[in-house]
Amino acid sequence: MWIPTELEKYGVVIASFRGTIPHGLSLEIGDTVQILEKCDGWYRGFALKNPNIKGIFPSSYVHLKNACVKNKGQFEMVIPTEDSVITEMTSTLRDWGTMWKQLYVRNEGDLFHRLWHIMNEILDLRRQVLVGHLTHDRMKDIKRHITARLDWGNEQLGLDLVPRKEYAMVDPEDISITELYRLMEHRHRKKDTPVQASSHHLFVQMKSLMCSNLGEELEVIFSLFDSKENRPISERFFLRLNRNGLPKAPDKPERHCSLFMDLGSSELRKDIYITVHIIRIGRMGAGEKKNACSVQYRRPFGCAVLSIADLLTGETKDDLVLKVYMCNTESEWYQIHENIIKKLNARYNLTGSNAGLAVSLQLLHGDIEQIRREYSSVFSHGVSITRKLGFSNIIMPGEMRNDLYITIERGEFEKGGKSVARNVEVTMFIVDSSGQTLKDFISFGSGEPPASEYHSFVLYHNNSPRWSELLKLPIPVDKFRGAHIRFEFRHCSTKEKGEKKLFGFSFVPLMQEDGRTLPDGTHELIVHKCEENTNLQDTTRYLKLPFSKGIFLGNNNQAMKATKESFWITSFLCSTKLTQNGDMLDLLKWRTHPDKITGCLSKLKEIDGSEIVKFLQDTLDTLFGILDENSQKYGSKVFDSLVHIINLLQDSKFHHFKPVMDTYIESHFAGALAYRDLIKVLKWYVDRITEAERQEHIQEVLKAQEYIFKYIVQSRRLFSLATGGQNEEEFRCCIQELLMSVRFFLSQESKGSGALSQSQAVFLSSFPAVYSELLKLFDVREVANLVQDTLGSLPTIMHVDDSLQAIKLQCIGKTVESQLYTNPDSRYILLPVVLHHLHIHLQEQKDLIMCARILSNVFCLIKKNSSEKSVLEEIDVIVASLLDILLRTILEITSRPQPSSSAMRLQFQDVTGEFVACLLSLLRQMTDRHYQQLLDSFNTKEELRDFLLQIFTVFRILIRPEMFPKDWTVMRLVANNVIITTVLYLSDALRKNFLNENFDYKIWDSYFYLAVIFINQLCLQLEMFTPSKKKKVLEKYGDMRVTMGCEIFSMWQNLGEHKLHFIPALIGPFLEVTLIPQPDLRNVMIPIFHDMMDWEQRRSGNFKQVEAKLIDKLDSLMSEGKGDETYRELFNSIIPLFGPYPSLLKKIERETWRESGVSLIATVTRLMERLLDYRDCMKMGEVDGKKIGCTVSLLNFYKTELNKEEMYIRYIHKLYDLHLKAQNFTEAAYTLLLYDELLEWSDRPLREFLTYPMQTEWQRKEHLHLTIIQNFDRGKCWENGIILCRKIAEQYESYYDYRNLSKMRMMEASLYDKIMDQQRLEPEFFRVGFYGKKFPFFLRNKEFVCRGHDYERLEAFQQRMLNEFPHAIAMQHANQPDETIFQAEAQYLQIYAVTPMPESQEVLQREGVPDNIKSFYKVNHIWKFRYDRPFHKGTKDKENEFKSLWVERTSLYLVQSLPGISRWFEVEKREVVEMSPLENAIEVLENKNQQLKTLISQCQTRQMQNINPLTMCLNGVIDAAVNGGVSRYQEAFFVKEYILSHPEDGEKIARLRELMLEQAQILEFGLAVHEKFVPQDMRPLHKKLVDQFFVMKSSLGIQEFSACIQASPVHFPNGSPQVCRNSAPASMSPDGTRVIPRRSPLSYPAVNRYSSSSLSSQASAEPSPSTSSLSSTHSASPNVTSSAPSSARASPLLSDKHKHSRENSCLSPRERPCSAIYPTPGEPSQRMLFNHIGDGGASPRSDPNLSAPEKAVNPTPSSWSLDSGKEAKNMSDSGKLISPPVPPRPTQTASPARHTTAVSPSPAGRSPLKGSVQSFTPSPVEYHSPGLTSNSPVLSGSYSSGISSLSRCSMSETSGFENQVNDQPAPATVPGYSGPEEPARKESKTPPPYSVYERTLRRPVPLPHSLSIPVTPEPPALPPKPLAARAGHLENGTRRTEPGPRPRPLPRKVSQL
Repeated sequence: MWIPTELEKYGVVIASFRGTIPHGLSLEIGDTVQILEKCDGWYRGFALKNPNIKGIFPSSYVHLKNACVKNKGQFEMVIPTEDSVITEMTSTLRDWGTMWKQLYVRNEGDLFHRLWHIMNEILDLRRQVLVGHLTHDRMKDIKRHITARLDWGNEQLGLDLVPRKEYAMVDPEDISITELYRLMEHRHRKKDTPVQASSHHLFVQMKSLMCSNLGEELEVIFSLFDSKENRPISERFFLRLNRNGLPKAPDKPERHCSLFMDLGSSELRKDIYITVHIIRIGRMGAGEKKNACSVQYRRPFGCAVLSIADLLTGETKDDLVLKVYMCNTESEWYQIHENIIKKLNARYNLTGSNAGLAVSLQLLHGDIEQIRREYSSVFSHGVSITRKLGFSNIIMPGEMRNDLYITIERGEFEKGGKSVARNVEVTMFIVDSSGQTLKDFISFGSGEPPASEYHSFVLYHNNSPRWSELLKLPIPVDKFRGAHIRFEFRHCSTKEKGEKKLFGFSFVPLMQEDGRTLPDGTHELIVHKCEENTNLQDTTRYLKLPFSKGIFLGNNNQAMKATKESFWITSFLCSTKLTQNGDMLDLLKWRTHPDKITGCLSKLKEIDGSEIVKFLQDTLDTLFGILDENSQKYGSKVFDSLVHIINLLQDSKFHHFKPVMDTYIESHFAGALAYRDLIKVLKWYVDRITEAERQEHIQEVLKAQEYIFKYIVQSRRLFSLATGGQNEEEFRCCIQELLMSVRFFLSQESKGSGALSQSQAVFLSSFPAVYSELLKLFDVREVANLVQDTLGSLPTIMHVDDSLQAIKLQCIGKTVESQLYTNPDSRYILLPVVLHHLHIHLQEQKDLIMCARILSNVFCLIKKNSSEKSVLEEIDVIVASLLDILLRTILEITSRPQPSSSAMRLQFQDVTGEFVACLLSLLRQMTDRHYQQLLDSFNTKEELRDFLLQIFTVFRILIRPEMFPKDWTVMRLVANNVIITTVLYLSDALRKNFLNENFDYKIWDSYFYLAVIFINQLCLQLEMFTPSKKKKVLEKYGDMRVTMGCEIFSMWQNLGEHKLHFIPALIGPFLEVTLIPQPDLRNVMIPIFHDMMDWEQRRSGNFKQVEAKLIDKLDSLMSEGKGDETYRELFNSIIPLFGPYPSLLKKIERETWRESGVSLIATVTRLMERLLDYRDCMKMGEVDGKKIGCTVSLLNFYKTELNKEEMYIRYIHKLYDLHLKAQNFTEAAYTLLLYDELLEWSDRPLREFLTYPMQTEWQRKEHLHLTIIQNFDRGKCWENGIILCRKIAEQYESYYDYRNLSKMRMMEASLYDKIMDQQRLEPEFFRVGFYGKKFPFFLRNKEFVCRGHDYERLEAFQQRMLNEFPHAIAMQHANQPDETIFQAEAQYLQIYAVTPMPESQEVLQREGVPDNIKSFYKVNHIWKFRYDRPFHKGTKDKENEFKSLWVERTSLYLVQSLPGISRWFEVEKREVVEMSPLENAIEVLENKNQQLKTLISQCQTRQMQNINPLTMCLNGVIDAAVNGGVSRYQEAFFVKEYILSHPEDGEKIARLRELMLEQAQILEFGLAVHEKFVPQDMRPLHKKLVDQFFVMKSSLGIQEFSACIQASPVHFPNGSPQVCRNSAPASMSPDGTRVIPRRSPLSYPAVNRYSSSSLSSQASAEPSPSTSSLSSTHSASPNVTSSAPSSARASPLLSDKHKHSRENSCLSPRERPCSAIYPTPGEPSQRMLFNHIGDGGASPRSDPNLSAPEKAVNPTPSSWSLDSGKEAKNMSDSGKLISPPVPPRPTQTASPARHTTAVSPSPAGRSPLKGSVQSFTPSPVEYHSPGLTSNSPVLSGSYSSGISSLSRCSMSETSGFENQVNDQPAPATVPGYSGPEEPARKESKTPPPYSVYERTLRRPVPLPHSLSIPVTPEPPALPPKPLAARAGHLENGTRRTEPGPRPRPLPRKVSQL
């Protein structure tokens, strides 16, 4: 049976449990579980990470932990009772774990590893805490480390700041908000502003002395020197080096390094230097012979200095190498460091050995304990400590020091009978009173143990040596008395013996007879002469002698005068035990000289403070002893002395001695009667304040009042203890009288002089310190009343001295912080006074920082939920007194501009934050009763209204993101909780007082606005929180957004007809709320929109206002990143969502205005779809097609469906920016044209908008024109730029602005130059289908044509699309997908290349137009694209596949022409037609003929670099023909069987014959041209070509064209075939047939040669037919060759051998060599044509437009006639390619196949294949290397004679055969032609928009009869002047004509721009 658990409530899973049993709960190791019930070794409960799933699990899998239970029962909450730091660690580490992995994913390696280390450290520390074997201090230390690391990690990961008190997390509910604010502020400041260390330390480590010739041991002495005061400021660090310049004791690292301690911040300046003196130990002269002298001397070697400021620039630990200098004369050694610092170069130079001193220096900051912790390694290895000279800045009590510093300064000695000066060495000993030398008390410096004697260094031949060597003598106090120092002087001989001869001595006693020590300062000592053998061990012999020239002892005057030799030393005592001050000694020994007491007390003020504090207790005992002795006589003097000592302790240097005095008062003070005298003297001073002229002394007394009261109180207690509490009443009266005097002096106003107010200020500063003393003797209420009276006596006039006001407030502040105020009884007494003063200051807006601090403290003491009566009363008082002024203060300070300096700004933020915390504290403490009282206290509705407006405004300020730092979520949540509670109270007042006739729009508007921004706060968006954080927030506060949402709904419902006031103003704000993805909130808010629509409908009969506002707001909100898919459904869905409210649409459907409502919702939903897509796209980093497409979709929606011009223009500019970023300059120009179209050339003023200034419409349009021209220029779309240049030039001309007109004309000219001179690449075009539901709405199940980037081929484009849509699947076929693909929850991409079909053929067909002009028209303003797919219809003839080879041609029509405002546009319409095998054959031959003409023309006009392309093309065509390629066409179409069965094709068959013969003519002329230009090395190939050509002719049955040969190039004007500037291109036929330029076929790689059929062609990838052709390579477009246009690699139908190159099935049209195609209109007579041929009268023809290079051919002889030809081997039915006998050819590019729209035969029998088509310019990358040899078998057969293989038919480029125009009628005399061409075929084709070459009329062009007859040129028709053509073109619609009407938005005209 399951029993609810009592104790087992909480546990941790110690082994994973799968939960496979019924009702089992799956658990992972480490999960925490809450246990609900137990039964026989099983528990039932849930894992805390997922409390919704409950189940059972074995009890053995869980380790139980102690926990306490809140809310016992169904909703109980379990809280573990472990240490809160452990709990926090556990939850924090869990949160970090997931984020840590994300860091790795985001590649933030540095933080990833740092966090990893920190997490490991925390886990280690956690183990230590859990084990629990730690001392209290160690535990505290570990918790400090843990919290520091937790805070660091939280900050790095952007998590919330955690408020802590003594390392434990604080529950904000348990403390007041002001205290919470302070904790947050403290942690924030700690994090933000590192505290500047006041103490600094210099770490010095000696590495080595680098010197070339050392050879002697050295001493190195470091010290710090103040160059400003010219004195050392530290002791010395002394170090010995060996002969190699390395430290002498390598095993003792503490000897190598030292820490210079306690440098103040004032000492880190540039005039403090590190000085290094180096002394060598060895011979007198550095260069002496080694055996010259065995005695070693200390001799100067060198000095180095470094400014400490150089170390401040960085914390570098790198070794520094200091230059070592030596003085020029030894006598200046004592000041060498000063000379180096002052840069007196003449006095020193680099040491002879050019030595360098390598040292490591580092500045460490912080107190010494901190340094020990942070740099433990330094201390663990050992380091010597070098102190500052004397006491540090702060003297600590208990510090024991007794150091005497002696500086050996200088000496004056006589020659002593020598001819040269002496070499003097000083030896020093310390001798005690018994005459024994004291051992080990002479310290040369830290790093070296003290020695017993000291030897100075020796200066060579110097009788006035100066040493300036500092020594420290740490002599114990007990050995000080009677001790003296003896100095012995010796002359050091430089002779061989090297002996040292004693010649004199000096001594100095350490203590004088009166007990004073040797005074600090310089002492001139007498040098007593003596002999070498004098015994100085007997000290009695010389101690009676005088030691100093400043002291005369009795009879020794003669001895004084006799000696001329002197020795100077400087002494300085640093002792806490001994004094040099006689006055101090006199005072302490006052009983021996009672008569001197008055004098001693007077002199006390002159004694140095450090002397007094050293003997503090003795001094105080002395003073109170004197007071007891004679209080009448000495009372005032003792009082003054006591005040002096008390004030001395206020000095920061002696601040730490206050505890010493406190201890003295508590434990040692014994003056039981002193209180009477102290009170009496104090009252006397206070009474004299108002009359006294000079108040300095009185102020000193007042400053000391705290300790005076301490003495008074302690004295009274001692007296009470001794007497049993006698004279109590008398004492109370004395105190009362004293405070009466105080109140009187405080109430006085300063009359003119500020002395009185200064005294008042001094008293107030120290008065609060007295409270705690008074509490020791009086009751709390008594003290509170005394204090209240005293503070109440202060004058309240604010114009008194400002400084006094500040002090007064500080006094109030200290009162609130005092112990007295914490007691509720006293607090209730003091609170009114405190609030009174605060109110005054807040009203004046003065001292706000102090006011904020006081208020914070007031609220810190009032705990939350204190229901005690006293607290409720206090809140009453505070609300009445301060609520209003508090609100005003917050409004005032938040409306001020923020200070510029960062320090001031922090202070400003602190003040604001503290006031806000105070307000929140107050509001949180207020109960129903308080709110009721507050609302009742307003006398009028106006007052209430003002209050409500004020508090709503303040709340809006509190909600601002900048109110608290971003990681203060805890504080924000508390604030929000208070705000929502208050709003719920106040909304009731709003309903009661401001509805119906009292309705007030402003206050209701303020309320709704507050509610909306409250809900929208970032810190309340729980969806963004981690699950654990979200759970905590919901448990503590619930979802406050929903609460506020319900309140909005309720208030809205109460408004009634007043709702109309808020429509449409509140639509935006409410919409913002509904965008929050919280279902409950949305369901509350959505009905409000229905209500708004309903009320608006009632008022105005429509809801246009609602609609407009809704749409505007949606746009701005969505672009901010709000809203989601569910939201769209919520608006639109018919199914009721989430709870009681039906969706908006369902509500609307019940209304009378249903239609317009549903329409609005549909519009909004569609807009949301686009906006959501736009937002999602914009989140990505780089600009891609998706972003641009999305923006275009949105822009069109605003234009067409919403007609929102401003939004439309905004998105135009967003799109423009995207294009610029992606460097789509042409598209950017077209985009800006959209805005340009909306403007006119008028002077209408336009407002400032986006980046445009305020200007006229004309100026803006001009600016736009120039920008657009610039972009067209950068996009190489110069023709469009020219149009705009002319437009703007027209305007300049009309305004006579010739300066700008000139510039514009020059710009126009430069664009023409660029067209002619610069190369342009023709882009590829790709058709992309986006299928599946996972695509954005603007792409979903649509197909587009995209303009590729420069050099971008199909594979690259496909890869780019797959990168943009990484989840998409590439489809491997070109067929239209079925419905399952459309509806799939996936993304499918179908990509293949398509061919552009230019609309206007006029420029392309015209002869002599350069290719760089034509190239523009081939790929610009294209609406139509096509691709072909070959297939077999009927039974496939295995012998000749061409009989059944049909082509399915698909034409795609776009909604807008490319290029345009986007690189891709949607396909609006697709048409599919089928081309018959005969039409296919005609097209292939036409393509090849045109290609040949272009190449021949280029060769003749010398446009070719070399002749290889022509060679290869000729080779390809002749080779294929010789091998019998064309015979397949003859077999298929010229046989009787075919002619009889297809009578309608007579015309086409005739056309095919014409083309075959025309090809022969072209080849003949081509060979003639080739002969003229062929280089010598290719002559054999040429000869071979000629031979093969004759074979080909004979196979065709053609006779010699002798005329042809004669006519060769001579007959072409300018050495080219007839080039007509104005006429159509010359025909290749003898009868003047018109030849029209056509696009070249796609070249395709040759893989198989079908020699059996003489068709040199690569087999098609189509499985069915054998693909023989005249072409030696296929030409196929990617969409046909493989069923998978997007990738040949994956094509299932393409055998491996066809996948070998990028020219495979994925070849796109631009990759292939291009040529022009010339379909011929009807001839006069077909018979005549054949007669011509028979007679051989036709000349070879050529064409200047032949453009593309072709590949070399390997000719193979074969017969070919009109009747017979070899059969081609077919591809087997299985789809495999059967290899032909001839080896396969490598891939080369050939021409793409052409195909035409199938047209039914016309009644007139007209050929449907005539019309204008576009020319096609070669890509510059397609020329083959000139190194290709002409007869190379590799290159042979790569160009076809024009008959397409299957693949040629299949892979076509745009040929533009739809809507073909026939320009001139032809007689129907040719067999197969039923009649002349009808004029009706002349469809007038409209040029595309922005075309430079605009014309309204197409002029008929006469055609020449043969290429050998030149035609008279006409005036050029190209390019026409656009201005002239404007009337025709620009004013007429630019829509292209098409077979059937199709709806499409009109393309823009330039005239509308």
